[in-house]
Amino acid sequence: MRLSHTALLAVVALAVSGCATKGYVKERVSDLEARQNARMDKADQRMDQIDKTSREALERAIAAGKLAEGKFAYDVVLSDDAVKFDSNRAHVSPAGQQRLAELVSQLKAENTATYLEIQGHTDSTGSLAYNQKLGMERAEAVRLVLYKAGVPLSRMATISYGEEAPVSQNNTAAGRAANRRVVIVVLK
Repeated sequence: MRLSHTALLAVVALAVSGCATKGYVKERVSDLEARQNARMDKADQRMDQIDKTSREALERAIAAGKLAEGKFAYDVVLSDDAVKFDSNRAHVSPAGQQRLAELVSQLKAENTATYLEIQGHTDSTGSLAYNQKLGMERAEAVRLVLYKAGVPLSRMATISYGEEAPVSQNNTAAGRAANRRVVIVVLK
């Protein structure tokens, strides 16, 4: 009888230890699932951001494609003498706003479907990345003024050349001032 009682205790001990192991395993699996779900949520957020960025890039590409379909009509250069872009600034001065209003009036008088490519440029002071950003800010500032004057956003695209397309040397104040400009390319 003692043998069967000892065997019974052994079976109970194994069963109890087995239950504890199952509970431990369930807990570990639950923790792993929670971590996996957190990783999946982060991946979903990254994919959403990539999707948004891709959609924005596609919209710009479509606008650029529309611009490319047109034929070059003329360009308007807005530099220190017309718009007064100060060093490290993207603000369009009142004189610049007036010059842009005149351009909008001219475009309305021509009464033809036009597309505008607004190109932002900088001098070479500052880093390449900073100048690329500043060039885009200048182009976007001009785009906003044109929009407020009546040019539909769908007819404009912006691009930054930063310091990559100078029209003058950057070793003089006059040269740097000439390079701080926005060029508006009119396509019909």
